[in-house]
Amino acid sequence: MSSSELHHAAALEHVRREVPGLSVQSLRTVLELLAQGATIPFIARYRKERTGGADEVQLRAIEDLYARRVALEKRRESILESLRRREVLTEELEGALGAAPDLSTLEDIYLPWRPRRRTRADRAREEGLEPLARTLLSDRTRGVTELVGAAAASLGLEEDRCLAGAGDIIAADCSVDPALRRRLRELFRRQAALESRLHKKGPRAETWRDYFQWREPARACPSHRLLAIFRGEKEDVLKVTVQPPEMATVRMVEEHLLDRLACRREDRRTLLRKVARDAAMRLLAPSLERELRQELRERAEESALRIFAANLEDLLMAPPLGARPVLALDPGFRTGSKMVALDGTGRVLDHGTIFPVPPRDDREGAERVVRTFVNRYEPRAVGVGSGTAGREVEQFLRSLELQGPGGEEIPVVRVNEAGASVYSASPLAGRELPDLDVTVRGAVSIGRRLQDPLSELVKIDPAAVGVGQYQHDISPERLQRALSQTVESCVNAVGVELNTAGPALLARVAGLAPGTAEAIVAYRDTHGAFSERSAITRVPGIGPRTAEQAVGFLRCADAPDPLENTGVHPERYALVEEIARDLRCAVADLCGNGDVIEKVQPERYVREGPDGPGLPTILDILQELRHPGRDPRKEFSVVSFREGVNSIEDLAEGMELTGIVTNVTAFGAFVDIGVHRDGLIHLSRLADRYVRDPREIVRVGQAVDVTVLAVDRERQRIDLKARVPQDHG
Repeated sequence: MSSSELHHAAALEHVRREVPGLSVQSLRTVLELLAQGATIPFIARYRKERTGGADEVQLRAIEDLYARRVALEKRRESILESLRRREVLTEELEGALGAAPDLSTLEDIYLPWRPRRRTRADRAREEGLEPLARTLLSDRTRGVTELVGAAAASLGLEEDRCLAGAGDIIAADCSVDPALRRRLRELFRRQAALESRLHKKGPRAETWRDYFQWREPARACPSHRLLAIFRGEKEDVLKVTVQPPEMATVRMVEEHLLDRLACRREDRRTLLRKVARDAAMRLLAPSLERELRQELRERAEESALRIFAANLEDLLMAPPLGARPVLALDPGFRTGSKMVALDGTGRVLDHGTIFPVPPRDDREGAERVVRTFVNRYEPRAVGVGSGTAGREVEQFLRSLELQGPGGEEIPVVRVNEAGASVYSASPLAGRELPDLDVTVRGAVSIGRRLQDPLSELVKIDPAAVGVGQYQHDISPERLQRALSQTVESCVNAVGVELNTAGPALLARVAGLAPGTAEAIVAYRDTHGAFSERSAITRVPGIGPRTAEQAVGFLRCADAPDPLENTGVHPERYALVEEIARDLRCAVADLCGNGDVIEKVQPERYVREGPDGPGLPTILDILQELRHPGRDPRKEFSVVSFREGVNSIEDLAEGMELTGIVTNVTAFGAFVDIGVHRDGLIHLSRLADRYVRDPREIVRVGQAVDVTVLAVDRERQRIDLKARVPQDHG
């Protein structure tokens, strides 16, 4: 069996233990499909029978666990090869390395043989002091002075040098002992305290004022606080340590040496205590603190990534206004508010600048321009960015009481503009809107975000979206991976219209990539609209395998075949036609006709074998036929802020307001209440019961009723409490 096959077998067994709900055959199938290039959305949606119904969460866990285990096996093989090459691999060492269950244990076992810089212990060994070190532990009769004196006379060294060198060797042996390191590692995990102190004052030091004198158990420190403190250390404001009580650490090393000590004479014990302290504090504690810091950071990053992904999903899946014409404004004071008119597809019809707020305060001129745009372009809504001057411009627009051609009210909608300026200056915006100034592009992004948040937000760097928890402190690679997985999941859950979607959105469809997405748009521009989804195989660079992955998540609303606007995969069209024949109707009569679909007996169409549809697939197909082209996102609704509350100066304790959740973290939710500064509902104030996870109560984009508890104008902080309905709980 080759090394890669061995790695696969070991990794498969590991995944089987960690994901107990799936059979070995299902796991093998998942790994085979992934190895063949199948995407996780495709596997989850269209290969349920073969994978035992594994969902996207399980599939990503399998992918991650397998990759980690393969990496461990490759590292194990690399270590063994290194030891063989240096001819130091013994049968006992090979067995220990082969049995190591995780990377920490593997590296502990390898540590004594790892190439390293020359140490104090190495110098002592070169001086011939290793026999003395062994004798000090093993001799049962002679005292320390006698043993050291004999060694000094034999080697021609001073007695102090002999004693110090022998101690260095014993301490070094302790530092690479796998069993001792394992026990100390657990001690660090259980008892280490996270301490931070002010290190250097500077212009940004006040940001970390809460952590100038901070101490708490490291294992209990929440992820947001860990990342905040580590950022303070990185900024050179804080001095941070993560260590257990020194006495407990030294005592554990002393006990380890006592177990090896053949003679318990007091002079031996005195030496042992000195060596134990040196081994513990000079060699072991720094190494294990680095390990623990890395563990804590990884734990914090994992938590932050989960929060980021969940918030991003809520933002991406926010209710769309839909393909309706809109006006959109990117508000501003001195430079005015940029206004654009967009048609239902997001195409720019017109743009201009108005100055309804100070310093120019030209409300009359602004009203004239706005009403002209409304009469000319008949928008269904007006979107206003949430940034500088947003609240003031929003109130101005509401005061106009704008109406459509039929007398219907045109709603004014506050749009979270986080990241719009980043998009405006991006190369993508330059390609999409080459004839528009950067400042106008921001208004376009706001309007398109109102029409379809998902389509617009996929164009923006995740760090600029503003829904994470210390996302700037997460490694960019991990952050990008979390973004890609979340966006991929959302885009494929909603589906993408093949004949109107831009390359940024198409690139997120399962199986497609930026290059193939650009090719689809170019082909569409040259040859016209696609009449069916499978026609993407005519696009250069897209073969049958890519098309198989993508077509189920694409939509052709205007195609002659109604199945082209559903999530039914073309590979199952024949099954739908069979169902229609049995019901003596056309496929078109099935789509959207719940009464007819109720007559279908799903079990009748189950086919045995790896390619035959099972009951889960058939039920999915029937659900798609009931609601062809359905958007899984909620219906759009408008939230209005309280009139007269525009800045933090307008707030007072006890004030009751309505706001929109802009970010959910591990410690609570941030809420936009229309004062240019989000307020915080702490976890303990989200409900009248214990809440473990804020997402049990609130999600990004949700409207919430709040009460103002406190306003710290100096630090620009607003404390809020969720107003819980009387019948709650």
